This record gives sequence, structure tokens and C-alpha cells, in this order.
Amino acid sequence: QVQLVESGGGLVQPGGSLRLSCAASGSFFSIDVMGWYRQAPGKQRELVAGITSGGPTNYADSVKGRFTISRDNARNTMYLQMDSLEPEDTAVYYCNAEIKINKNLSPRDYWGQGTQVTVTS
Repeated sequence: QVQLVESGGGLVQPGGSLRLSCAASGSFFSIDVMGWYRQAPGKQRELVAGITSGGPTNYADSVKGRFTISRDNARNTMYLQMDSLEPEDTAVYYCNAEIKINKNLSPRDYWGQGTQVTVTS
């Protein structure tokens, strides 16, 4: 059974940094696009950053220049380095991955359980 497990959330002051990790485990053929989403109270879930298996990335305008997404394909792990954090970044952050269980099937979406990030003084 495929699982995505996030870690690294927590409480930080404005201007601080956090690094989130997302590790995929279980039996699968490949991981295609991976991404970080977030959902603040009363708001819809939104894409924060995405990264393909080959490396190209994209970011929400609100985090450009402050957040960096990366992945280690050998470890099936994705990271989100978050710098210059602002109170508006407070949300539950979710890991998402498009995973092929075997080479003959189309990829399907998997989600992590979420990790809370709180930015407050």
C-alpha cells in the first residue's frame, strides 16, 4: 500500500524558516509530478509548489522567492524549504504525488495526512 508521510511542520516566528519533508513508501513503479498544497482555515486548498520527476518546478506567486521545492528521486522524498515565513503562510500543508503502481497503469493521486505550519509572534 502506497503512503505519503509528511514531517517538519511546527510553530515559527515571522521571518523564520521551516523545512517540510514528504516520503513515499510502499510498492510502486514510479512517481511523476509531486507537489505541496496548503489549506488555511476557511479557505480552499491551494497549490504551493510542484516539481516533475525531471526537475522543473512551479510556484504560487505568494511564495516565489521564499520557498524552494526539491526532490530526491533515489529516496522517493520531496522537500519544501520555507524561508521568510509570514503569518499568511499559516496552514495545514499537504504532500501530493502522482504515482504509477505498475508501468501499465495510469498514475493516480496520493495525499499525505498533512502537517500544521503556524507562523506567529
